[in-house]
Amino acid sequence: MKIGLFGSDYQEDKLCILKRIFDKLQELKASVFVDHSYYKYLTETLHYAPQIEGILISDQFDLDVALSIGGDGTFLHTAARINKQNIPIVGINTGHLGFLAGINSNELEKELEELFAGKMVIEERTLIQLSTKEHVYKEYNYALNEIAILKRDTSSMITVHTALDDDYLASYQADGLVVATPTGSTAYSMSVGGPIIVPHSKSLVLSPVAPHSLNMRPLVIPDTMTISLEVESRNQYFLVSLDGRAEVFDVGIKLEIKKADFTTKILKRTDNSFYQTLREKLMWGTDPRVNEAQNTCSTT
Repeated sequence: MKIGLFGSDYQEDKLCILKRIFDKLQELKASVFVDHSYYKYLTETLHYAPQIEGILISDQFDLDVALSIGGDGTFLHTAARINKQNIPIVGINTGHLGFLAGINSNELEKELEELFAGKMVIEERTLIQLSTKEHVYKEYNYALNEIAILKRDTSSMITVHTALDDDYLASYQADGLVVATPTGSTAYSMSVGGPIIVPHSKSLVLSPVAPHSLNMRPLVIPDTMTISLEVESRNQYFLVSLDGRAEVFDVGIKLEIKKADFTTKILKRTDNSFYQTLREKLMWGTDPRVNEAQNTCSTT
């Protein structure tokens, strides 16, 4: 099996975990390839040179599975690097929350064995695409989590004129507007009050950021709709962020957001449902009084 490894450069204290991953892959007789920037970090910063088959330099590569080592930010970066190549991604969580990076470091050997035994299932996740009629945005223009339209600095709010399938919706006066996929509904959108959407829902959500009017609430729409946006700002600029990759835009540039024509494939354990993730990561249904009682010494 050809395995590609992708990671971040914030793992100085995770070297022991990285060695466990490489040792297990060697035991499983995997053909291991490492993304060029990650390999540079491993060798030059961590002074660790694992035995590998090759280095991934170009944007096209032949892999059976991509391993994303880090948190959700690393997973998003890996998804962007994979692009349209139809390579499933497994996330090994060495970060904090880890909604996308579902394998915890304390169980990685077992999970890698299940991966090689074919015991994982593929989930297809929707992406959204940003287009500009003026073709000013020429980078990777897809997002797995969200596309956020934001004011550039601490100046006054912006106005985001919004239409759905060319039907005018509203003009959001706010610090910004987040357009999120179901996957991204537990990320930035949730932090600004948006709803949580089950990953396979064919929906998108529009969540305003600190709206001037309190009756401007998040809105769930079908993912077949095309969202058209035009921004007004006193300082003549605004930010567009795709999964955290931000660029400055001039006002007057018309933006179009719609569902992408391909998906990101995520490999998951068969026993790890989205609802289990909600219970474990967001503590749904957890009563803190129970834990407090369990941690209290009984007296007679």
